[in-house]
Amino acid sequence: MCKGSRSGMGRIFSILLACMLVVGLSLTAEAADGTLEKIVKAGKIVIGSAPGYYPFEMMDKKGEFIGYDIDVGRAIADALGVSAEFRQFEFAGLIPALQAGEIDILLSGMSITGKRALSVSFSLPYFETGQVLMVRKSDAGTKSWKDLDKKGKKIATPQGQTSALLAESIIKEAEILHFPTFPETSLALVNGQVDGVIYDQPGILVYEARNPDDVRGIHDLISLENLGIACRVNDYAMVNWLNSFLYQYKGSPREIASRTKWMDNIKEWLKEMQ
Repeated sequence: MCKGSRSGMGRIFSILLACMLVVGLSLTAEAADGTLEKIVKAGKIVIGSAPGYYPFEMMDKKGEFIGYDIDVGRAIADALGVSAEFRQFEFAGLIPALQAGEIDILLSGMSITGKRALSVSFSLPYFETGQVLMVRKSDAGTKSWKDLDKKGKKIATPQGQTSALLAESIIKEAEILHFPTFPETSLALVNGQVDGVIYDQPGILVYEARNPDDVRGIHDLISLENLGIACRVNDYAMVNWLNSFLYQYKGSPREIASRTKWMDNIKEWLKEMQ
């Protein structure tokens, strides 16, 4: 009798625990799914950005946000019928800000990776890019990153970026150095501290345009990457809406005009920069 009673109590406890888990998961999903509704009610979408990633997010001479990602953010706001507010963070602080609810979405040239997808939920890719190599202009002999993967050579990347992960995975002989930002990484190349820099192609295109006498890009892609818009984990309604938006936006006249301006006419908009 006593044994049966304990068995019955065990079944009741298991059922109660299962119910609590279901309720907890439902509340989590409900809280995440509420972001879209919150944006519409507030009449504003708060977008996290890390200016300094050319040509995706930058600051102009007036201190205003400009760049390809900023255009995407404004198009998202227009499609929702709300205003857009951009908030500046260090790149490493973007995901924590999203998780803490300081921003509604994260739109900052972030590559979609499995590791990041453990912390955020990504939209479909909104831009396809890749990693390339940059060397000093005086270095006429280097044709590929493989030419620099030798003992005694030094290759640099910005820390915390996917370029850093790529370098660690492919470079076997050369020394890999990490700098806090891409501008600092590039300056190390110009000053002769390193022999090459691996970074996103759009960023290297811009740096090359700004410093044509100092550096040259080798634009054979080392890897392909997809950039995604990040939402809080399990924010299903927001992700579904963003995916629907991207199906309409990518390749539209508005997106083509933005891509042409920021990717093809670099020297023209450089005049707007701080």
